[in-house]
Formats: sequence, structure tokens, C-alpha cells
Amino acid sequence: METKKELIIVGARVLISFEIGEEKTSAGLYLPPTVREKEDVQEGLIIKTGPGYAMPDASFADEPWIEKKPPAYIPLQARQGDYALFLKKDAVEIEYEGKKYLIVPHSSILALVRTEISE
Repeated sequence: METKKELIIVGARVLISFEIGEEKTSAGLYLPPTVREKEDVQEGLIIKTGPGYAMPDASFADEPWIEKKPPAYIPLQARQGDYALFLKKDAVEIEYEGKKYLIVPHSSILALVRTEISE
């Protein structure tokens, strides 16, 4: 029997892959990881996004004649493949299948860099 694992991001959160290591400043200085960890703003590539912000159900769910609808979501602005600048203090670090990721609330993302190829 074959099993398949999938990491599902819930709500208005995104999964971000980030690089830890030396980083070169604009002045040409290399910063060790201990200095980079103290920064308030971090950057990384968005790997997955959650479904978005849940919309409340306006119908009366306890009435038997009303058809129950699946939950509706307001989609996130961030997309898979975007490069994000976000507030590090709100991020939660996880390790999944040997690699470290950050789960960040969508509200903590400050800016997105999206690359689109046009012909």
C-alpha cells in the first residue's frame, strides 16, 4: 500500500522557504547568520498558500430546509512562486521532511515580488 503525504497550509497563512547563511550587504560586507537572525524583516520564496480569509456564513445553518454550503474564502494576494518580504517576529519556523520553512500570516507580508514572463 502506498501512502502520500502533503503539507496543507490553513487559513490566511503562507509557507515560505528561506535561506540561512552569510548575506552580503549593499556596502559589500558579509553578515553571519547570527546577525541576520536579529533583523526584523526577512525575505523568502513562497512555496504554498492557504485558502485565504474565511467568510462567515450568512445563512441560518440550524434551519433544516436551507442547503448547507461549503465554506467560502477571500483569496490571498500572495501566490506560489512570489518572493516575499515579511515581519520575522510573526513567523513560526517548522521543519518538514528535513528542510526548514516559515509559516507566516498573510497580514505580516510587507511586499511581494512577482515575476511574470510575457511574450
